[in-house]
Amino acid sequence: GRPRQLSLSPHFILAYSLASAPEFDPYKVLGVSRHASQAEIKKVYKRLAREWHPDKNKSPGAEDMFIKITKSYEILSNEERRANYDRFGQMDENQNFARAPQGFRHYHDSFYFDESFFHFPRTSRDFTDSKHLFHYNQYINEVLPDSFKRPYLIKITSEWCFTCIHIEPVWKDTVQELEPLGVGIGVVDIGYERQLANHLGAHRTPSILGLINGKVTFFHYAVVREHLRQFVESLLPQKLVEKVTDNSYFEFLNSWHEENKPRVLMFDVASNIPLLYKLTAFAYKDYVRFGYVDMGLTETSKVVQRFNINTYAPTMLLFKENTDKPADVIQARGMKKQIIDEFVSNNRFLLVPRLVNQKLFDELCPVKQFHRRRKYCVLLVTGEGEQFVSVNEAFFDFASSNTKEVLRFAYVYQRQQQPLCDTLLKKEDTTPPQVILLERRSATGRVLYRTVTGGWNGSDDDKHRLLEQLELLQRDPSYLTHDAMLPELNNEFASMFLIQWINTAYDYLAQFYFDLLYSNWREMMPILSLIFSALFILFGTVIIQEMQHGCIEHPLLSTYILQQTNPKETILTSSRRSQTLHYSFLNVDKHSQWMDSLMESAPDARPSDCLDKEEEEEDSTSNKSDYTGHVLALNGHKKYFCLFRPVFTGEETECSRWSDEDAATAGPSKASRSRSSSRQKATTLEIHHKLDRLGLWMERLMEGTLPRHYVPAWPGLDTITPQK
Repeated sequence: GRPRQLSLSPHFILAYSLASAPEFDPYKVLGVSRHASQAEIKKVYKRLAREWHPDKNKSPGAEDMFIKITKSYEILSNEERRANYDRFGQMDENQNFARAPQGFRHYHDSFYFDESFFHFPRTSRDFTDSKHLFHYNQYINEVLPDSFKRPYLIKITSEWCFTCIHIEPVWKDTVQELEPLGVGIGVVDIGYERQLANHLGAHRTPSILGLINGKVTFFHYAVVREHLRQFVESLLPQKLVEKVTDNSYFEFLNSWHEENKPRVLMFDVASNIPLLYKLTAFAYKDYVRFGYVDMGLTETSKVVQRFNINTYAPTMLLFKENTDKPADVIQARGMKKQIIDEFVSNNRFLLVPRLVNQKLFDELCPVKQFHRRRKYCVLLVTGEGEQFVSVNEAFFDFASSNTKEVLRFAYVYQRQQQPLCDTLLKKEDTTPPQVILLERRSATGRVLYRTVTGGWNGSDDDKHRLLEQLELLQRDPSYLTHDAMLPELNNEFASMFLIQWINTAYDYLAQFYFDLLYSNWREMMPILSLIFSALFILFGTVIIQEMQHGCIEHPLLSTYILQQTNPKETILTSSRRSQTLHYSFLNVDKHSQWMDSLMESAPDARPSDCLDKEEEEEDSTSNKSDYTGHVLALNGHKKYFCLFRPVFTGEETECSRWSDEDAATAGPSKASRSRSSSRQKATTLEIHHKLDRLGLWMERLMEGTLPRHYVPAWPGLDTITPQK
């Protein structure tokens, strides 16, 4: 009556645990086939992400489903991860989907461990890390260009990095603090994105690095939130925001004309410039100049009183051409990035900016796309002298009273942009100052334009005439009658790039010195290897060129091997390749006449006694010279060649063994008795026997110890021996 106890073997328990583990299939989650293209997967992901996003879908399982959708897209959108899943399976956060490699299936099918059974603590990637994951193509095409507008903080991790657990709380707090300020956040899984990790120079986990202006900098301090914040701040260029006091604010505001940029004054009670302001200044450094006023200092009381600033809330004033009155103001206790971005972006151009480069022209006067989005550029062609001051001020007054979204006002100095002005003024043969109405039609430079009749002197009549023609243009776009292709604008600030380049070079050298002192050598090895490799190649090339003489001289040396496999074809054989030698071949049947001409042009290529014997042979027999297996090393520019004659194994006379190698080693006494006339026997022997000593000849050729046979001119290859 005692109840029976069911005994389960460990093997059975493991198998049961494996069978009960829930299955995760990214194809089923997204509802696509295993042969779906990337375009189909992306389209389905966008639709499902909108449907299941927790902000829009309030059902209890929406967040879990959204995470599954995101995880599935991470796997299937990356070709490497997708291939790994198709082959082995993929690991998810809650269960193990990895399968054993095919070569070990016979062992692991009957015995492998499921993680859920043992409850091992392993790293799990939360939703925050998932949305910040970087792929190689995404990094190259999106993140790298964006690093010129904002810095990035990137964490290098892996799926099984147990030490990464210790920095997770600090990393999350740092992300929550810095991301709202505008810092880019990235996560690179070194297990899946090995190519990207190698590109960044990251070889261990965990690692943290910064990216700005396309430059990668590693973080070398203790992972503390304050250290990470200081690290991001140190990435930003120096003097990005100028500190302004009572003595310097007037000069700061009035320098808009030289830099052609609006000015922003930020008022706050803090001795250090807030990171939010620095990030904003970096994002808009090409458009706006930023200054900071610490309202807690006595040296700033006058400027605070001058603009009637409320000291209880941060304030931002934006000035354009009028330095007495700000063009726009924002004031808020909790200054947010979105508010600041909108404030600066809407005021990033002066009211009447000067066209100083092509980039400004493209943004100020964009190419027409749709009829309702037409942008007409009202351009004043003027000069820099005092006689143009009143004219320019009148144009600015007119622009100030006619601010319409469809109109963009600008001016250009004829002396600075001569090609542009010549193109616009040549048809009507007018001289500055002139006002031109234009509309850009293509990014290549095509515009429609028309010069305002009557010129521009800044009088009331001129203003009235310009207003009438602008109203006519807005009613009838065909009013622009001239068509032209504008040249690219000169960069008037090109001279300033030298100073910027010097500052950038200094930053790189300083960073290199820092890395040399504090980085581990593994991170520095690629740079040092590149430097020493370049030096080795440079000096090695010079030394080799100095040591090479003889036949190995530039211009290029060509090696011709005449070898007969059958009476009708030839092949090229060589045992080595060289950047100095170019290999080719000549056909014995077709080019024997060319060889005869070459030998006649260089009598010293044959011994005198062999020449006499050959003349007797040619008189007594009708056989022509057999050049099968001969090798020529030709220097086309200096008109000389080195000659190798084949060496036959078997019955042969001394003369058949003659070559330049023998002449270089044995001297004239041996050369005079080293040739015979047994060519017919030679043709019956195997080909490789004819080239037995070619390797030794090639070594002498590379050493430059072979004699040179000079010719007055190369015989023409157009002369072909007729076939019999």
